[in-house]
Amino acid sequence: MKLIAFVGNNPETYGQISALVNRMNCEKVILVKDKKTSNPFQNSKCTSVDVDPSKDLISFRDEIREKLKKELSNEMEVALSIASGSGKEHMALISALLTLPVGIKFTAFTKKGVEFIS
Repeated sequence: MKLIAFVGNNPETYGQISALVNRMNCEKVILVKDKKTSNPFQNSKCTSVDVDPSKDLISFRDEIREKLKKELSNEMEVALSIASGSGKEHMALISALLTLPVGIKFTAFTKKGVEFIS
Protein backbone atom coordinates (compact mmCIF):
# COMPACT_ATOMS: atom_id res chain seq x y z
CA MET A 1 0.00 0.00 0.00
CA LYS A 2 1.16 3.55 -0.70
CA LEU A 3 0.85 6.40 1.79
CA ILE A 4 -0.37 9.76 0.50
CA ALA A 5 0.13 12.74 2.80
CA PHE A 6 -0.60 16.40 2.28
CA VAL A 7 2.18 18.68 3.56
CA GLY A 8 0.89 22.16 4.36
CA ASN A 9 2.74 25.30 5.37
CA ASN A 10 2.51 24.70 9.14
CA PRO A 11 5.64 22.95 10.44
CA GLU A 12 3.83 22.15 13.71
CA THR A 13 1.90 19.42 11.85
CA TYR A 14 5.01 17.74 10.45
CA GLY A 15 5.50 15.45 13.47
CA GLN A 16 2.45 13.37 12.54
CA ILE A 17 3.61 12.98 8.95
CA SER A 18 7.19 12.26 9.99
CA ALA A 19 6.02 9.48 12.32
CA LEU A 20 4.00 7.88 9.50
CA VAL A 21 6.83 8.24 6.97
CA ASN A 22 9.35 6.64 9.33
CA ARG A 23 7.18 3.98 10.99
CA MET A 24 4.52 2.88 8.53
CA ASN A 25 5.19 -0.29 6.59
CA CYS A 26 4.39 0.86 3.05
CA GLU A 27 6.03 0.53 -0.34
CA LYS A 28 6.06 4.25 -1.16
CA VAL A 29 5.17 7.64 0.36
CA ILE A 30 3.80 10.37 -1.91
CA LEU A 31 3.93 13.81 -0.33
CA VAL A 32 1.51 16.23 -1.98
CA LYS A 33 2.73 19.68 -1.00
CA ASP A 34 2.37 23.35 -1.71
CA LYS A 35 5.02 24.26 -4.28
CA LYS A 36 6.24 26.97 -1.86
CA THR A 37 6.83 24.46 0.95
CA SER A 38 10.19 22.79 1.35
CA ASN A 39 10.35 19.02 1.77
CA PRO A 40 11.25 18.41 5.42
CA PHE A 41 11.16 14.61 5.10
CA GLN A 42 14.27 12.69 4.14
CA ASN A 43 13.38 9.08 3.46
CA SER A 44 14.15 6.87 0.47
CA LYS A 45 10.44 5.91 0.21
CA CYS A 46 9.35 9.55 -0.29
CA THR A 47 8.36 11.17 -3.56
CA SER A 48 7.21 14.78 -3.63
CA VAL A 49 4.41 16.19 -5.81
CA ASP A 50 4.31 20.00 -5.91
CA VAL A 51 0.91 21.64 -6.35
CA ASP A 52 -0.52 25.17 -6.41
CA PRO A 53 -3.25 25.64 -3.76
CA SER A 54 -3.86 29.22 -4.90
CA LYS A 55 -5.91 27.83 -7.81
CA ASP A 56 -9.69 27.59 -7.55
CA LEU A 57 -10.88 24.36 -5.94
CA ILE A 58 -11.80 22.49 -9.15
CA SER A 59 -8.57 23.42 -10.96
CA PHE A 60 -6.60 22.50 -7.85
CA ARG A 61 -8.32 19.09 -7.65
CA ASP A 62 -7.65 18.49 -11.34
CA GLU A 63 -3.96 19.37 -10.93
CA ILE A 64 -3.60 16.89 -8.05
CA ARG A 65 -5.46 14.17 -9.96
CA GLU A 66 -3.27 14.57 -13.05
CA LYS A 67 -0.06 14.51 -11.01
CA LEU A 68 -1.12 11.41 -9.04
CA LYS A 69 -2.69 9.51 -11.95
CA LYS A 70 0.41 7.61 -13.09
CA GLU A 71 1.70 7.11 -9.52
CA LEU A 72 -1.56 5.37 -8.55
CA SER A 73 -2.56 3.70 -11.82
CA ASN A 74 -2.37 0.17 -10.37
CA GLU A 75 -3.62 0.96 -6.87
CA MET A 76 -7.00 -0.05 -5.50
CA GLU A 77 -6.55 1.67 -2.13
CA VAL A 78 -4.14 4.08 -0.45
CA ALA A 79 -3.41 5.16 3.10
CA LEU A 80 -4.12 8.90 3.50
CA SER A 81 -2.94 11.43 6.06
CA ILE A 82 -4.58 14.83 6.18
CA ALA A 83 -2.94 15.86 9.46
CA SER A 84 -1.39 18.84 7.67
CA GLY A 85 -2.98 21.39 5.36
CA SER A 86 -6.23 23.33 5.09
CA GLY A 87 -9.81 22.31 4.39
CA LYS A 88 -9.51 23.38 0.75
CA GLU A 89 -6.34 21.32 0.34
CA HIS A 90 -7.99 18.30 1.97
CA MET A 91 -11.12 18.59 -0.17
CA ALA A 92 -9.11 18.82 -3.38
CA LEU A 93 -6.89 15.86 -2.45
CA ILE A 94 -9.73 13.58 -1.33
CA SER A 95 -11.80 14.46 -4.39
CA ALA A 96 -8.82 13.83 -6.70
CA LEU A 97 -8.22 10.40 -5.16
CA LEU A 98 -11.88 9.40 -5.34
CA THR A 99 -12.16 10.46 -8.99
CA LEU A 100 -9.09 8.44 -10.05
CA PRO A 101 -10.74 6.20 -8.57
CA VAL A 102 -8.84 4.82 -5.59
CA GLY A 103 -10.10 3.82 -2.15
CA ILE A 104 -8.93 5.71 0.93
CA LYS A 105 -7.93 4.45 4.37
CA PHE A 106 -7.42 7.42 6.69
CA THR A 107 -4.22 6.87 8.62
CA ALA A 108 -2.79 8.38 11.79
CA PHE A 109 0.10 7.80 14.14
CA THR A 110 -1.19 7.36 17.70
CA LYS A 111 0.19 6.15 21.03
CA LYS A 112 -0.53 2.64 19.74
CA GLY A 113 1.46 3.24 16.53
CA VAL A 114 0.16 3.46 12.96
CA GLU A 115 -3.62 3.08 12.91
CA PHE A 116 -6.23 3.12 10.18
CA ILE A 117 -9.21 5.17 11.31
CA SER A 118 -11.64 4.44 8.51
